[in-house]
Amino acid sequence: MSLPSLALPGQLLGSTDKYLPGPGTHIYEQQIYASIAGPVLSSPTPRPSQQTLSTTSTTTKSKLAPLISISRPSNTTSDPGILGTGSGGGAPILPEVDSVVLARITRLSARFATCEILVIDSTVCRSAFQGQIRREDVRATEKDQIRIDASFRVGDLVRGVVVSLGDQSNYYVATDRNEFGVVLARSEDGRLMFPVSWREFCDPVTGRREARKAAKPFF
Repeated sequence: MSLPSLALPGQLLGSTDKYLPGPGTHIYEQQIYASIAGPVLSSPTPRPSQQTLSTTSTTTKSKLAPLISISRPSNTTSDPGILGTGSGGGAPILPEVDSVVLARITRLSARFATCEILVIDSTVCRSAFQGQIRREDVRATEKDQIRIDASFRVGDLVRGVVVSLGDQSNYYVATDRNEFGVVLARSEDGRLMFPVSWREFCDPVTGRREARKAAKPFF
């Protein structure tokens, strides 16, 4: 498995057998996951001295494993590709109608799901934008039968498209196309699940299924 260039919170980066966890990552069941959103960096760990090398080969192997970390964008950077700003300042990148976004679900109600927009058209945001996925925007068919709590859960990572700018403080996001929906979900026990249909994810250990509106490329 090769390292991604960009990572989102909860994304699998690699095994502890191959890498050492650095800043912005955490370990769960001997796998390293991203704790924050940002570019993925891999750097060699410092080589031990010759005296240390002769002490224990197991320790040496571990120390020589690459260190992976997530770089949080600097507040003073002038790279327009990261923050949407130039060297002369300017406004940060903002969601626009038809922007494809990645968002994390933060709250559920009967009428809509509140989310934080983390990525806009493959660009990681410096700070999250608040959005809403209304019940009528979850899917294209049988809209009168849609239940928000059967489509999303708090903590889910969702791919969607901006359909309205709202009042500039709350962007409306839709998942009503096959390629949009939940792309990363954890079970009630905290394990990463895999999609088994467009409406269900499955816990790999217990086999228990949970309802979600899944994005098509992920099943």
